[in-house]
Amino acid sequence: MNIKSRRPGLGADVWRVAIVVILAMIMSTLDTTIVNVALISLSRDLHTSLDTVQWVVTGYLLSLAAVIPTTGWAAKRFGSKRLFLGSIVVFTVGSALCGLAPSVGWLIAFRVLQGLGGGMLMPLGMMIVVKKAGPERLARVMSAISVPIILGPVVGPTIGGLLLDHAGWRWIFYVNLPVGIAAFIAAVRLLPADRTEDAGPLDIAGLAIVAPGLVGITYGLAKVGVDSFGSVSVLAPLLAGLALVAVFVVRSLHVDRPLLDMRLYKDRSFSAASLTTFCLGAAMYGALILMPLYFQTLRGEDAVQTGLLLGPQGIGSALAVWAAGHLVDRYGAGLVSIGGAAVSIATTVPFVFLGGHTNFALIDVAMVARGLGVGLSSMPAMTAAFRSLTPEQVNDATPQLNVIQRVGGSIGTAILTVILQNRLDHAKTLSAGAHAFDTSFVWVLAITAVASLPTVLLWRVERAANKDGAAATETELPAEALVGAG
Repeated sequence: MNIKSRRPGLGADVWRVAIVVILAMIMSTLDTTIVNVALISLSRDLHTSLDTVQWVVTGYLLSLAAVIPTTGWAAKRFGSKRLFLGSIVVFTVGSALCGLAPSVGWLIAFRVLQGLGGGMLMPLGMMIVVKKAGPERLARVMSAISVPIILGPVVGPTIGGLLLDHAGWRWIFYVNLPVGIAAFIAAVRLLPADRTEDAGPLDIAGLAIVAPGLVGITYGLAKVGVDSFGSVSVLAPLLAGLALVAVFVVRSLHVDRPLLDMRLYKDRSFSAASLTTFCLGAAMYGALILMPLYFQTLRGEDAVQTGLLLGPQGIGSALAVWAAGHLVDRYGAGLVSIGGAAVSIATTVPFVFLGGHTNFALIDVAMVARGLGVGLSSMPAMTAAFRSLTPEQVNDATPQLNVIQRVGGSIGTAILTVILQNRLDHAKTLSAGAHAFDTSFVWVLAITAVASLPTVLLWRVERAANKDGAAATETELPAEALVGAG
């Protein structure tokens, strides 16, 4: 007789920690896109060009990329809770200063400060909640905290558009203040106390190599939206960044306490899950850039209406990540990721046939379905990565997974931006403009298909690990149990 063990629920203690983490993550993820709809207003009100104003977005992304690698060391040195509280303060103060900025130069500087706090919030939040939940409850708690990660970039333009129309651009930053204050109070009261660890000296040489490397990659990819992919302003920082990251990886394998532990990738489960996270990031975030442009440039919708039209994909994703935790517990992360990738491929096909007059209701149905695929594939991959780790490895692994997902998303966004722009430059009619988006979604379909391949690898590695675990358990059974079983 096979008796299935009943998995424990999350419990009030885990939910308290998860709610605090979700509050903080909402601030960080919203600010990745909420400013995008205000660039024209910022250019007009601050009397500067769009090329200068785009640094309000780029500066934030660069500071995120620079600070994330230090998160693991800093969490050991100062404690996760203390560092989490400090990051909330830095982000909230940076938000207030952004709202008060008298000029574009000050606004860019304050956005960099805001990014220094925001960059640590997500990896720190994941560290805290993963350690609190433990492996048995990991899938379900990852479902809970994945909702703001997926919904933030989708609802950001909607909130930004509403604030822009009714309150002015400064409230795009002021809106973080009540959330930040609530998150700080909740974190003080609800997060468990933790102890500092012997982190050793900071790997300054490693930081000096990887920080400019990640900044170079992020900057090069961010410039794709302004210049062509083959231009010096894109290729020079991009290639330099890739070279520095390669040097950092080689060096990290030969020092005792590297800033980021590359030895984690010797674990096949972690490597497969990381590759899946990277590819799905490219497919997911790359596609997110197309639909806002479709609604605004081809259909003539304003920022608020565009944000509302993007909502259905977020609804589908939220439903999927809620269900994914239970599915992962039952069928495993690898198999659920394969299913999610298959759904993503199938539901991308309708977007290849978008026209200049396609009914919005049909588009919304397709976006809900695609959101389901995105949610079912992305969260299980991240869960699989954490399940293969010991508690001591979580501090090193979390910033690496965040960097991998962000770089994957940046690459996907850069590729699709170039493809779309090249075709829109030659589109003189509504039909030609629709064809430009259709062609771009053919590339989304291809990227999604490529992203599905690592999910198969993840499933095979997970299945092999389960077989090895079952064999080891059977070998360790006492003789009495074997006789009783006969």
